[in-house]
Amino acid sequence: MMSEYLKNYKRSQEEPEAYWSDAAKGIDWEEAFTKVLDDKNPPFYKWFPDGKLNTCFNALDRHIENGHAQQIALIYDSPVTNTIKRYSYKELRDLTANFSGLLREQGVRKGDTVIIYMPMVPEAVIAMLACARLGAVHSVVFGGFSSNELASRINDAQPKVILSASCGIEVNRIIKYKPLLDSAITIANHKPKICIILQRPQYEAALIEGRDIDWQVASKTAKAVNCVSVNATDPLYILYTSGTTGKPKGVLRDNGGHAVALNWSMKNIYNMNPGDVFWSASDVGWVVGHSYIVYAPLLYGCTTILYEGKPVGTPDASAFWRVIETHKVNALFTAPTAFRAIKGNDPDGDLIKEYDLSSLQSLFLAGERCDPATIQWAEKKLNIPVIDHWWQTETGWAITANCIGLEKFPVKHGSTSKPVPGYNLEVLDEKGEQLPAGEMGKIVLKLPLPPGCSQTLWKNDQAYIDAYLSVYDGYYMTWDAGYIDEDGYVWVMSRLGDVINVAGHRLSTGSMEEVLAAHPKVAECAVIGVYDQLKGQLPMGLVVLNSGVETGQDSIIKELIESVRHDIGPVAAFKKVIILKRLPKTRSGKILRSTMKKIADGETYNIPATIDDVEILCEITNALKGQT
Repeated sequence: MMSEYLKNYKRSQEEPEAYWSDAAKGIDWEEAFTKVLDDKNPPFYKWFPDGKLNTCFNALDRHIENGHAQQIALIYDSPVTNTIKRYSYKELRDLTANFSGLLREQGVRKGDTVIIYMPMVPEAVIAMLACARLGAVHSVVFGGFSSNELASRINDAQPKVILSASCGIEVNRIIKYKPLLDSAITIANHKPKICIILQRPQYEAALIEGRDIDWQVASKTAKAVNCVSVNATDPLYILYTSGTTGKPKGVLRDNGGHAVALNWSMKNIYNMNPGDVFWSASDVGWVVGHSYIVYAPLLYGCTTILYEGKPVGTPDASAFWRVIETHKVNALFTAPTAFRAIKGNDPDGDLIKEYDLSSLQSLFLAGERCDPATIQWAEKKLNIPVIDHWWQTETGWAITANCIGLEKFPVKHGSTSKPVPGYNLEVLDEKGEQLPAGEMGKIVLKLPLPPGCSQTLWKNDQAYIDAYLSVYDGYYMTWDAGYIDEDGYVWVMSRLGDVINVAGHRLSTGSMEEVLAAHPKVAECAVIGVYDQLKGQLPMGLVVLNSGVETGQDSIIKELIESVRHDIGPVAAFKKVIILKRLPKTRSGKILRSTMKKIADGETYNIPATIDDVEILCEITNALKGQT
């Protein structure tokens, strides 16, 4: 008898239009589509091309009409301001409709662009939904991005209005957004006429007369508006990929396919039911925040949590457990980095025992590769399914996952499980030939991509082709390396640039990181390939130890080197480990391996716009002196 997962996957490949037509029944359509997939202009495919809907209506209004007006839609939990607020579906809808009216008063109409440059506050969610309500295209820029990075996005998106706040709040500092915004507008060639500013009590910003509007004051007189009908293929949002240089790449998401895919994913991937509490511990500035803080949980009728805090430091490594207990969280979705930080600060999990986590049914990890040691630690301490799944900004939802809402199959630590229904995943060699099971190559997705994925870039079709479709005809290039095993499990080992060549042997840094991370005293690690005159490249381990480990570091280094040489083999030529206080990361939790490689090789590098801690680069530069 065919398994439920295999039945769904097989049908999604053999009858994709029928499969997604059925999934689309979970969305309310203002005008029903008569065609599921428009494939007349490859590689630019369109889902539900003649359907009409409104994403905000599906996320808010329809739940009210279906009798769930008083159900909690959004919980704002901010340990940095000691604030918890709850919003019912009706309250969130009313605030959104009101703010839509304010945007309309400022001339925002269907198809206009609006940039949102805000911290993790409820008004950021309201702003996104209000744009969707009007059929306007929002572009959220991560709060605290530099003025230059913000200016580049202003120039590309050309917003009619910018929405911002006076400040963001970190653990022990205030980030003044308004001066950064003012500077960005000065730098930018495109000059928006209106900025709407949310004044936070921690810092009151000076407003520029004639351009800046006080959010709270103007909202008092705004009049609520109804949802505007849009085509399924009309854009919902632009999200610029992090770390871009020059002209930024604006990933474009449609309304129809996006709503269908995300609504489908809540049950089938995450095993959620309407009314459940879903917490994505991300930021609305990243794709995870778009998909699983804002849109997917609300489309499906769940309660979603907006968390303005950190996994450690607000106040300690128990922060997540406090949120789960307080709000009876059913599923948590976060980055592996967060759990490595928690594990590093509380390796024995003593703080977990102080909280009632009985509501928590599952933990999902994504953002970068998760080492088996971290997954095993979480499994042991939480005693729930821990699912590492893989996706990208461009896809907007999971490419591979253990779809526990369909069928939970055995976890293979280090694998992101199997392809999600809708994705046709292959591993190819340099010539474009499909590789046999177990052989590492380039991971690609056969076109067309399923609903919800970006089908192009904002006003730049050619850049979309050049960036993703030009390597192999008929395939989307993920730029990740890995393999599919004999059981159909996908192993995403590293970015293609992180596959190193040691004396002609192509080796995955990810496999070496697995070995290092398994050491009981290692909190997190990274492996980079550094230049070597004889062998081309040699691997180097950069390691952060658990909190409290101060002595015996030389013996730990020796143990780590011996472990890699034992598990990977002498061919890895693994001889160097440096212990650091912390690793440089983007604010979304990705370790900056390529930047560290350039430091090690003595190359010039640009400080990435998304880096969370610039000082660590100085520490690494000093640590690497004399090591390479």
